[in-house]
Amino acid sequence: MRRLVFQEYVTLDGYAAGVGDELDFFETIAPQPDDDNLDLFERVDTLVLGARTYRLFVDHWPTATNGAVAPKLNALRKVVASTTLDSAPWGDWEAAEVVTDAVAAVGALKQQAGKDIVLWGSITLFHSLLAAGLVDEIQLRVCPVLLGAGKPVFPARTALGLRLIEAKPWATGGVLLRYEPS
Repeated sequence: MRRLVFQEYVTLDGYAAGVGDELDFFETIAPQPDDDNLDLFERVDTLVLGARTYRLFVDHWPTATNGAVAPKLNALRKVVASTTLDSAPWGDWEAAEVVTDAVAAVGALKQQAGKDIVLWGSITLFHSLLAAGLVDEIQLRVCPVLLGAGKPVFPARTALGLRLIEAKPWATGGVLLRYEPS
């Protein structure tokens, strides 16, 4: 069975975005390390996004030419969970498939043959998939900054045991943490 890997940039105090959805804390680990993402791309063939994250990504990634990440990301099969989008074009690349029932769609994807699936960002979608027991790995790209408030990565009142499978510090001060639900 394919695995669903969730990956998110997060502050040291557990926020995925600031109070106004700001993401500028990502810059605290710039230049960001790509080695771990290049390794991830060897294991995945499908990218799942929520509609809001899709809108952020589609403005950058389909035309990005810098580094080794863009061509690998753009070549992935893309699935966008949305109840408002009718289509999800991806520049000159193959358009993303739009699904309205993310839990059912991801459950079906996991049953198909293929490599693993990555969910980038998309916190609301992550919360739904986590509650449904569909998340197999949580990758946190921890940035060395405290926000004090913002959009938390994990839903309130969530109790979930995790098993550490990797902790990789970066020269920029950040850390990649990989966990599996136990």
